[in-house]
Amino acid sequence: MTLLDFLIAPAHAQAAAQQPGGFGMSLLFPILLIAVMYFLMIRPQMKRAKEHRAMLEKLARGDEVITNGGIAGTVAEIGENFITVEIASNVRIRVQRGAIASVLPKGTLKAA
Repeated sequence: MTLLDFLIAPAHAQAAAQQPGGFGMSLLFPILLIAVMYFLMIRPQMKRAKEHRAMLEKLARGDEVITNGGIAGTVAEIGENFITVEIASNVRIRVQRGAIASVLPKGTLKAA
C-alpha cells in the first residue's frame, strides 16, 4: 500500500447495474417530455394562429382595428395582401394583412 491509497480509495471494477424495465423505460422520459411540450406550448400557439387567420378572413370595410404597432383606425379598403386603415380624417395608411392585431367593438374609436 502506498500513501496515495490512503487518500484516494482505489476503484474496483463492478458489474454494470441492471436497470429495471430496460430500454423501454429509458425512452419513456423523453417521450413524456415531448408530449408535455406539445400540449403546453405548441398546441396553444397553433390554436391562436388559427383564430387570428379566421379573424383576418372575417375583416370587413368599416371595422375598427388595432395594428401590431398600436395604431387604431377604421378599415377603408381591403386588398389581397394589404389593408388600408383610416387613422384620422383623410389620413390613411396601408398595412399588411397580418399586421392587424385585433378587431375592436363598433364605436370604440368614437367613444375615445
